[in-house]
Amino acid sequence: MTIRVVMAGASGWVGKALIPSILAQGDMQLAGAVARRAAGQDAGAATGGQPIGLSISATLAEALKAAPSDVVVDYTKPVAVRDHVMLAISQGRHVVIGTSGLGVADYREINAAARANGVGVVAAGNYSITATLMKKFALMAAQYVPDVEIIDYASARKPDAPSGTALELAETLSEIRGAPSALPTSEVYGHPEARGAMLGEGTAVQVHSLRLPSYQLSCEAVFGLPEERLTIRHDAGTSAVPYVAGTLLAIRRVREFTGLVRVLDALMDETLSV
Repeated sequence: MTIRVVMAGASGWVGKALIPSILAQGDMQLAGAVARRAAGQDAGAATGGQPIGLSISATLAEALKAAPSDVVVDYTKPVAVRDHVMLAISQGRHVVIGTSGLGVADYREINAAARANGVGVVAAGNYSITATLMKKFALMAAQYVPDVEIIDYASARKPDAPSGTALELAETLSEIRGAPSALPTSEVYGHPEARGAMLGEGTAVQVHSLRLPSYQLSCEAVFGLPEERLTIRHDAGTSAVPYVAGTLLAIRRVREFTGLVRVLDALMDETLSV
C-alpha cells in the first residue's frame, strides 16, 4: 500500500534532501509539500529536481485540504511544530516530528491527542542511524558508570538549546543512571548555572550547550570513573543526508501503533541497512 506523505518544511535543509528520497521510494507518494516562502513553486524543482506537477502550499492546512494523505513529516521551526502536529492529528494523519524544541508538556499533550484520534506519532531527537547508535552505546555505559555529563555542539544560529539529540539522551539516561559523585548544584559556589542544565525526570543529567560558528551538530556523553574516562560522541556533517534513512523508516512504521514514540531505536530492527 502506497504511503501518501505531506512534507512540512519542504524548502528547508532536511526537506530538500527528503523530498527527492520520498519520490524515489516505491512505496511512497508525495501528496503535499509546505513552505511559506516557496509557496506556489513546483515541489520537485524547488528542491533541486525535475518538476513533478505538485505545487508547494503556504500552510499545512492548505496541503491537508488539497489532497488525501496518510503521514505528515514536520521539519519546520520550534515555533510552528506544535500547531502543525496538533492539526495533523486532529485530521487523522500520522506524524513524524523532525523539528526540535518541544518540551515534556508538549509531548504529553501530543500523546493524548494521538491516542484520542487513533494515530501514531514518532518524535526522535535525531533521525541519524549513527546518532541512534551513539545513544544506544551511551545507555549501555550508563549501566556501569553513573557519572555522566552531556556536551551539545551546534552552530551559533541554532535557536533551541539543548538540541533534540542531547535532550532525548539526557532524559533517557536519567531513567537508568545511578547516583553521581559530583557535588549537587545546591552546594556549588560562585555561579552554579555554569554547571549546565539539569535535565531528566529521574536522576537528572547535566547538559552543556555550545553555540559557536564552525560547528554543525555534535553531541557527546562523557563518562568518568576514578583514573579513567569514556567519551561517546556523534558528529554530523554539513548535509542533511544522515537524517534521511531514519525519517523514511519512521514514515513506514508510524502507522503501526497508536500514540507517541519518542525514540528512533524503538523502530529499528536487524533488517535495517546502515
